[in-house]
Amino acid sequence: MRILKSRGARMATAAVAATLVVTACGSDRDKGGDEGKGKDTFVFGAPGDPSSLDPSLASDGETFRVTRQAFEALIEHEPGGTKMVGGLAEKWSSDATGKVWTFNLRKGVEFHDGDKFNAAAVCANYDHWYNLKGGYQSSAFSEYWQYMFGGFAKNEDPELPKSNYKSCTAKDENTAVIEVNEASANLPGAFSLAPFAIHSPKSLKEMDKQQATAEGDAITYPEYSQKPGILAGTGPYKLKSWNKGNKEITLEAFDGYWGDKAKVKNLVFRTIDTEDGRRQALQAGDIDGYDLVAPADVKTLEQAGFQVPTRDVFNLLYLGFTQEKNKALEKLEVRQAISHAINRESIVKTQLPEGGKVANQFMPDTVAGFSDKVTEYAFDTDKAKSLLKDAGESGLKLNFCYPTEVTRPYMPAPQDIFESVKSDLEKAGVKVNPKPMKWNPDYLDATKTGACDAYLLGWTGDFNDGFNFIGTWFAKYDKQWGFKNDKVFDAVNASSKVVDPAGRVDAYKAANEAIMEFIPGVPISHSPPSIAFGKNVNPPKVSPLTQENFAEVSFK
Repeated sequence: MRILKSRGARMATAAVAATLVVTACGSDRDKGGDEGKGKDTFVFGAPGDPSSLDPSLASDGETFRVTRQAFEALIEHEPGGTKMVGGLAEKWSSDATGKVWTFNLRKGVEFHDGDKFNAAAVCANYDHWYNLKGGYQSSAFSEYWQYMFGGFAKNEDPELPKSNYKSCTAKDENTAVIEVNEASANLPGAFSLAPFAIHSPKSLKEMDKQQATAEGDAITYPEYSQKPGILAGTGPYKLKSWNKGNKEITLEAFDGYWGDKAKVKNLVFRTIDTEDGRRQALQAGDIDGYDLVAPADVKTLEQAGFQVPTRDVFNLLYLGFTQEKNKALEKLEVRQAISHAINRESIVKTQLPEGGKVANQFMPDTVAGFSDKVTEYAFDTDKAKSLLKDAGESGLKLNFCYPTEVTRPYMPAPQDIFESVKSDLEKAGVKVNPKPMKWNPDYLDATKTGACDAYLLGWTGDFNDGFNFIGTWFAKYDKQWGFKNDKVFDAVNASSKVVDPAGRVDAYKAANEAIMEFIPGVPISHSPPSIAFGKNVNPPKVSPLTQENFAEVSFK
């Protein structure tokens, strides 16, 4: 997930209250008292605000955590794993070229607004994304479409690539055929992504009446994406309300759901942007679960009887550079120096949960394509100083951005990690100018538009394929990095076009080796994020993709 997925997400422009008042949820939630008997509301403490109720306009994990409960894609992932399984499509297949994808759809599925799900609805959605215009063509709103399918039917920006999407045909009521121009490593994984969840035809008609704007750093979301009422999916829950003042989104169980019905009637996501705040709310009984447990809190909670399962490692934290913002960063020796200056082992030992790993490339070793031959940059302050001197940058200054009011799966304590990196850089002679920014919307907008010399971000994989990691950042020029290197771009793109699985893995390894030779950023660590639940909760299966299905939740 960009940032998710986290892979630079976009957040809503409207400001929300920065101070959270933790309160009990209300009489519905409290029925039955501590035992949970009769409780019909599950409250989950999220570490950040979502940006949109329309997942196709988002690229952040907090949006997808919510929308995934209400909207479904053609393909899903098995509970608790990364294997792709049937979603709205029971089966799928491609031809030998990898360009024609056929989906055999589920029968008897209805949208929340009463519309019927069928092949025509699938094609209406993909054609809607393909025909986006105006502000919607900004990566602020269509980042995932652009990464997965390229440009649009009519590109309004000459820098946009040609679209790889060709067409969608409703072969019959329950068979949709999607064609692309070239085989891609993004497929079939893209068909499983939250941004490509299917909306009802009625929703699409109303969505087409509204516009979004993206001018410079300022973006304005369409009204329909900021309040329930128009959007309808097929998921086990449907959108009910979004109280931005109280930082709460409420969903209600959908009685007409085609699969296993949600076990709890009401699902509430409440933003609590500090680790201590979420832990205290769980301990007080104000919430029933929360994500991104601080490593130091895991044993404390478990000893008190709370449930704290840990997800498998499937993410990356990195230090990003914006080379065009600070020309010194265009020098390879400077990027190498910064890489040698950071004590990543210390960050893993002091800041991450047990099981965290030092990263030496831009994907975890659990993904096929991980190479054991990449150039490595061992912690060496003296070498960092020497490289800076050789580059004529002994007095290097960096405007270093870091996020506040948030916790991420790959970054449990952003300020603490920032302070650790800052200290390392200063020991190597780099002058750091701290730039703390609120995660929503300031930080994500600043990093995406290339406003920071250096910054901390990360990524949780959307699906288990190497291109979903390295292709996210290094398949083409991106303002966020300001990095231009045809050798790297060519290696990454070549890997995505290899149809043979074994050959593709070898190509990923070669791409990783090229990336680390030119070190456009510094991969720091991989973290196994923990998630906590109340003593009286039967939790869902936890997902390495952070794709928990809250319809599985019940009370003991």
